[in-house]
Amino acid sequence: MIGVKAVASYIPEACIDNFEQASRFGEPESFVSNKIGAEKLPIKSDAEETSDLCVGAVRALQKKVPGLDLSAIDALVVVTQNGDGEGLPHTSAIVHAKLGLGPSVAAFDISLGCSGYVYGLHVLKAFMESIGLENGLLLTADPYSKIVDKDDRNTAMLFGDAATATWMAHEPEWLLGKADFGTDGAGAEFLRTEKGRLHMNGRQIFNFASMNVPRQLKKVLAESGYTSADVDAYLLHQGSAAIIESISRRFGEDASKFVLDMGSTGNTVSSSVPLLLEKNWDRPWHRLVLCGFGVGLSWATTLLERADG
Repeated sequence: MIGVKAVASYIPEACIDNFEQASRFGEPESFVSNKIGAEKLPIKSDAEETSDLCVGAVRALQKKVPGLDLSAIDALVVVTQNGDGEGLPHTSAIVHAKLGLGPSVAAFDISLGCSGYVYGLHVLKAFMESIGLENGLLLTADPYSKIVDKDDRNTAMLFGDAATATWMAHEPEWLLGKADFGTDGAGAEFLRTEKGRLHMNGRQIFNFASMNVPRQLKKVLAESGYTSADVDAYLLHQGSAAIIESISRRFGEDASKFVLDMGSTGNTVSSSVPLLLEKNWDRPWHRLVLCGFGVGLSWATTLLERADG
């Protein structure tokens, strides 16, 4: 059965001091600490493209897992809405070339943002199992520094650049369980790009996540035959500290199990959930709930269980 074998990341060294940004916008330091949750935001260099961030994550994965042979990779998927250039060709094809992969590799992009990792896990698993593939790479990279207006107080203090690489194969560390997906296309206008710049209605996004995510978490648990007591942690998209707090409060139980860890990364869009998975990989956890939510509007939740029980 295909599952998650390993996760690694690439985070640019350069960063933006969010306290300095807050001061520029007339906000106190407490606003950064309590509402945003990110003290600094990593930012890619001008010379780096989305594909370069992806390659950086794959190289980190190779260092973490010396036995990973790229010549054995037969599927490569990139989750991004901010790909190289103007989006044609697909970024996965560019990454394919930079990694020197062979011509038999299936490579395609998934155009999703904050919910994209959970979607990507199930899309790649199903794709691989349907045609008998053995080793796949799921990459996430959404450098919002390409589209954020530095003078927009609604977005400038939120987003950081990062990329992750997830190795999916047989004999995994983590198995995918029940999942649920949702879309509210009528809310698409609340988070969109226009003339190359990001526009976000923060209040609408906050309300959308606060209302929909707790219900979906409970639905996945119920369909899996579990209660919250059976879950070690909830790894949610790190939209902001305020959103995580609101979701955990509305969920109504085990608020301490909702992980908040975005202080040095900010909201990294499709990379936020796998970053949490990587950071907590060695914890003695056996059952997790992953959830991404945002642009679309879309949301996606899945159960993750240790293969060794």
